[in-house]
Parts: sequence; structure tokens; C-alpha cells
Amino acid sequence: MLPFTAAAHNQGPGRTLVSLERRHLVVVAMTGWLACARQVAAAPLPDDLAAAIAAFADGMPVREGRVSLDIAELVDNGNTVPVSVAVDSPMTEADHVTAISLFNERNPQREVAHFVLGPSAGLARVSTRMRLATTQRVVALARMRDGSCWSRTVEVIVTLAACVESEL
Repeated sequence: MLPFTAAAHNQGPGRTLVSLERRHLVVVAMTGWLACARQVAAAPLPDDLAAAIAAFADGMPVREGRVSLDIAELVDNGNTVPVSVAVDSPMTEADHVTAISLFNERNPQREVAHFVLGPSAGLARVSTRMRLATTQRVVALARMRDGSCWSRTVEVIVTLAACVESEL
């Protein structure tokens, strides 16, 4: 690939087109970053987080699906991160969400929030804000009336950490 030169593609004083080599480098770097991020997301959960999730599930298997977790994957400031969880459920007496919980991988407390719902809620959707100590996975779980548990996990990259306990 031949790069564009500043003389051949001058866009005004101090402005030039980005070279093809730079674009190629950006594409390669992003591809590598995404591959690493997928490996991190596929890594096993820490023991205490897995135990907290198992306690919520009350012995039932946790399956992926039915839960959508709306949280930014790149956060500038972890002090207050908006998050919404929605569960695919008709919310009838026979089939409804009984609880939704949010968990995190690296904050001092694993369970961030717990919501109790019933058919009168009409819609299985909750929103809140959470603090994130550092880059980590956030897990949303939903328990249905039949006891089944569903989940969704999102890796969130935090550039400015929050709620870090100082070691004195």
C-alpha cells in the first residue's frame, strides 16, 4: 500500500488526509483488541461472583438469553454508570419475572442491586446507576416464576475508576 502524501493531498493549512497505512494500522489494532476482549469475556467468573450468582439461582442452572443488559461498553467515569435490564416475559400470573439482580466482577460488593417483581409490574424492566471500580464484567440475572434463571453479561471498560478501597 502506498500512503497518501501531504503534498499530493493537501486539505488546507495543517490538514492532510489520513494515510492508508494509518487506517490499516487502526483496523489491525481494533481487531486485536476485540479478540482480547472476547477472551476476557469468555474467562471463568471469580469464585465469589460465581457463588453469588449460584445463590441467586437457588440451585437452578443459569442460561443465556431472555435478558437484555443496556450499559455502555466503554465508560469514561465509573462513578455513576447508567444501566437498564429488560427481560422477555409476558408478565402474566402464570409466566412472569420474580426477581432481577445485577452483579459485578471487581467491586467490593458483588451484588449491586436486587429488584423484586410480579405480574402487576406489567413490564420486566428496571433501570439504575452503578459504580464500577475498574474494567470488569457486569452480569444481569432474572428469575422466572417457574424458577428458571436467565442471564446476560457485558464487559465494561472503565477509564476512570470509582469505589476503590484504599489500602492504609
